[in-house]
Amino acid sequence: MDAYFLEIQKLMQVVKEQEYAQIKEAAQLIVQRLQRGGIVQLFGCGHSHLLAQDAFYRAGGLVPVRPIIIEALTLHAGAMTSSKNEKDPTIIERYNDHFDFHENDVCIVISTSGRNQAPIDVAFLAKETGVLVLSLQSLAYCEQPTRHQSGQRLEDVVDIVIDTHIPIGDGLLHYNEIQYAPSSTVIGSFILNALISEIIENMALSDEILPVFKSNNVDSDLSHNEAMITNYQHRINFK
Repeated sequence: MDAYFLEIQKLMQVVKEQEYAQIKEAAQLIVQRLQRGGIVQLFGCGHSHLLAQDAFYRAGGLVPVRPIIIEALTLHAGAMTSSKNEKDPTIIERYNDHFDFHENDVCIVISTSGRNQAPIDVAFLAKETGVLVLSLQSLAYCEQPTRHQSGQRLEDVVDIVIDTHIPIGDGLLHYNEIQYAPSSTVIGSFILNALISEIIENMALSDEILPVFKSNNVDSDLSHNEAMITNYQHRINFK
């Protein structure tokens, strides 16, 4: 346990030092789009989808956040099935009705390896509609060949890459030939919350009312949350 704490702390420090400028730049660009009526849409497959859901309808988090949920790419649809579907070159086309990109939106594609079909197809789709596209991925995998027919990896398609610095194989610890103690979810959440915090802090410089959810589990006036939901329910399903 102590070893995992130590290695996660080291990795967080690497991210803080090496991705600070990228996170600051991304936050500024996202704020500009949110203030023009856009929303942040997040996509991921398998465990990466957990991060897309984590940012949604979150106390202390941004209201204008929409996870793109394709059942066939989630773990609860079947772990092996999800993994297989992520590599299917037809999967995104078949679920095209799940996408709704508007001008001034931002799409964050989460994929540790950055090599599989579905995340790259989503990045292409978002780019075609003119939205700002970011990736949350580990560039440690950049020598791993793409599985996309274009010959491109995720970092080749998006506008901004935020590198998670996750080691190939995800695990931070080793026992003989076994790699264990995965890190991508912890570091991914760390980066997403740092990014969202920076967005909120930037918005606070000019906006009197911030699009941030208050906790429903604290005894207080919930009219703020109700007003926020009303503002964005034409784009985001909060039901």
